[in-house]
Amino acid sequence: MLGKGVVGGGGGTKAPKPSFVSYVRPEEIHTNEKEVTEKEVTLHLLPGEQLLCEASTVLKYVQEDSCQRGIYGKLVCTDFKIAFLGDDESALDNDETQFKNKVIGENDITLHCVDQIYGVFDEKKKPLFGQLKKYPEKLIIHCKDLRVFHFGLRYTKEEEVKRIVSGIIHHTQAPKLLKRLFLFSYASAAQNNTATDPKNHTVMFDTLKDWCWELERTKGNVKYKAVSVNEGYKASDRLPAYFVVPTPLPEEDVRCFQGRGIPIWCWSCHNGCALLKMSALPKEQDDGLLQIQKSFLDGIYKTVHRPPYEIVKTEDLSSNFLSLQDIQTAYSKFKQLFLIDNSTEFWDTDIKWFSLLESSSWLDIIRRCLKKAIEITECLEAQNMNVLLLEENASDLCCLLSSLVQVMMDPHCRTRVGFQSLVQKEWIMGGHCFLDRCNHLRQSDKEEVPVFLLFLDCVWQLAHQHPPAFDFTETYLTVLSDSLYIPIFSTFFFNSPHQKDTNMGRESQDTQSKPLNLLTVWDWSVQFEPKAQMLLKNPLYVEKPKLDKGQRKGTRFKHQRQLSLPLTQSKSSPKRGFFREETDHLIKNLLGKRISKLINSSDELQDNFREFYESWHSKPTDYHGLLLPHIEGPEIKVWAQRYLRWIPEAQILGGGRVATMSKLLEMMEEVEHLQEKIDERHHSQGALPAEAPSLLRSSARLSSLFPFALLQRHSSKPVLPTSGWKALGDEEDLAKREDEFVDLGDV
Repeated sequence: MLGKGVVGGGGGTKAPKPSFVSYVRPEEIHTNEKEVTEKEVTLHLLPGEQLLCEASTVLKYVQEDSCQRGIYGKLVCTDFKIAFLGDDESALDNDETQFKNKVIGENDITLHCVDQIYGVFDEKKKPLFGQLKKYPEKLIIHCKDLRVFHFGLRYTKEEEVKRIVSGIIHHTQAPKLLKRLFLFSYASAAQNNTATDPKNHTVMFDTLKDWCWELERTKGNVKYKAVSVNEGYKASDRLPAYFVVPTPLPEEDVRCFQGRGIPIWCWSCHNGCALLKMSALPKEQDDGLLQIQKSFLDGIYKTVHRPPYEIVKTEDLSSNFLSLQDIQTAYSKFKQLFLIDNSTEFWDTDIKWFSLLESSSWLDIIRRCLKKAIEITECLEAQNMNVLLLEENASDLCCLLSSLVQVMMDPHCRTRVGFQSLVQKEWIMGGHCFLDRCNHLRQSDKEEVPVFLLFLDCVWQLAHQHPPAFDFTETYLTVLSDSLYIPIFSTFFFNSPHQKDTNMGRESQDTQSKPLNLLTVWDWSVQFEPKAQMLLKNPLYVEKPKLDKGQRKGTRFKHQRQLSLPLTQSKSSPKRGFFREETDHLIKNLLGKRISKLINSSDELQDNFREFYESWHSKPTDYHGLLLPHIEGPEIKVWAQRYLRWIPEAQILGGGRVATMSKLLEMMEEVEHLQEKIDERHHSQGALPAEAPSLLRSSARLSSLFPFALLQRHSSKPVLPTSGWKALGDEEDLAKREDEFVDLGDV
């Protein structure tokens, strides 16, 4: 292989492809340096990307091998990424390179994707921060997409080691200003080179027309209206320029507290009930101001709560649900299970896998999110009640739960375009602080909370349990999570639409300066070739049958599965005093005084939930109706593709779900071929059916974690860890341990 040498520090194991790989001893590196440099791979720079520092004679170690084998090459740092320049890619045939990302290579790490940096000093691993007095002999980089890179610097020149290590630490850890992000350099340099996908029909919700369309689609335009009171962000810099509120609400109320305390519409159910969200009013100590706020909220409440026709159920997410600290702590523990430095570490921790997994509480948090979403769904679907989600800023857990509810209740949100439109509406326009929650500016680790990743994990649980209901695959969800850290897309790099428009020059008074146009992450052609994009579409998706005109006339969209539960019927109007008391509770909550329960007792809520949940699961699944997940213990699983994809020991070669999918696609192709022959008999000039994706046909060469693990070098370690033989016990115990390993991919 050109420009690639493997350094063997232990043993004479033969490489899988001797015609492409040569072996040299460490002491021979410098004698071959000139020859290798001449054949080095060229560094490809994006528009606006600049090289900052580099180091030659760097060894990229093979992760799964405990001996010191590695690939010789050059390590560089730009203002966009860290890249190792070897020639790995030339050894792969065309079939294996179909899913390669066009922006980020196998050995590239965007600066935003770096999680932690460690140095090895005299065989001891230490975290690296700030200015170093001593430089390491090995550099270890843990990434937010859970990749782990080991770079040996023992044979690199001392000055180059200082430059590359210091440069990487500074450009990945030092606090940044927003305007200094590569996002803006790329936008300026690629002004006339931005690509757009003509097939991308994602609704961006940046115009009044988009919101009116969504209202009409969900039949919410009877009770709710799209408003432009915040056009130019004159009323609030937290809210989007356009949004939807209850029809009776005076538009001037939006300006009173900068959009706080206003019920914002999220979605309307087929029965007319709606999902709403509201942020809390600022806390005040002055009694006079408190009274003004109370009167304001009293009027607001009457617009959404008009018994007996309109009953509202409030969900206080700030006090009665997860905290952001819970999510942050759980994920910090959870991700450590997958940031594996070497094969030995994998086997040492494998024995404690289940206890470590349970102690992280990540799966329990997923279960709680799904359960809460089912509870909200039950209120909307079975009890015919509006649901009002309350949160301090209505931009974290409100985004998560409102999106989950819509994925469960609205089949349109389970199509790829519908899902992307949902993310635009609830997360981007909903003001989720991606800049802070992803810590793109490195200004506060405390603000970094993977709320959006938690949402994607919850959606994966649903898609894993009900594959035919989703138009997209788990690979789509995985690459979407990876796109959080690619700063050429504006989608996940701002805290609000106002911040984006202001910094992109769209609110500038200077008529001479042209606003910057950034790519949207939804244009998948930027990252993947058409053949690779086929892996984002689920071939098993069951499309909704189209009704003819006669069937469609006089009907309106309605879930095919209707639940009529005797214990969850619409409640008659209680006494007036109850609503007065309920209004007081809502006001106290929004003023910052937390309370335990707002409506229904916990026992009643649990009874309603249990009957609704069990009744739904007792019936056949309608993939174009209401969709509920199983939330019992073993039903909540680890998202293996995303979390285990870089660990070769966790792969099942030629097996797993990819093998099943491969067989299904072969059957689909055969059925289509037979259908084609039938059509030819009836119509001599019929259109040919679309081909099924061909990337999975050679399943024997794939692994269970395809398409990401395809490029990994596979370990020849035994199934069981040699370091734990004594602790494993007799043969029966060994068999059990082996079974546990085999089932690891299904956890």
